[in-house]
Amino acid sequence: MIKPKSPAPPLSFLLRHPAHLVACGFGSGLSPFAPGTAGTLFAWATYPLLRGMFPDETAFAVLLLLCFALGVTACQITGRALGVTDHGSIVWDEIVPFWAVLMLTPEEWYWQLAAFLWFRFYDIIKPSPADYFDKQVKNGFGVMMDDAIAAAYTVLTLALFKVIVDRLT
Repeated sequence: MIKPKSPAPPLSFLLRHPAHLVACGFGSGLSPFAPGTAGTLFAWATYPLLRGMFPDETAFAVLLLLCFALGVTACQITGRALGVTDHGSIVWDEIVPFWAVLMLTPEEWYWQLAAFLWFRFYDIIKPSPADYFDKQVKNGFGVMMDDAIAAAYTVLTLALFKVIVDRLT
């Protein structure tokens, strides 16, 4: 049985607490259609700007770790306020892991498109242990971790495809 999705909160919700603004992806999570996909598209669109501000790989990786830690708290606060731990409008958990995927993805558009499609696939199907974090860890850490695992699956899949493509060319 498919459970009904909770409606997106009003735009004013974002301004009630800074955590809401972050957790809801600066408004991208308020999309009435596929908010997780909207959040991932937001990540893809903002990645070049953010990456340009942190050209050093190590500095960017540290930024991602800080964004992950911030996300644990922001998602916890926002989920509590919405009454649903992993409410559909919470998309910071898609944004930060997808930035990490893009950091490890070749710059060509077709690799980034493949990364986007694989990330959405793994985020939706939640292969183990992502499903454990999604179903059993009902807090901000669980919200962030299931998407971090989807990101890891995405990177592994892209690496496998890259090896295949390199051998064929």
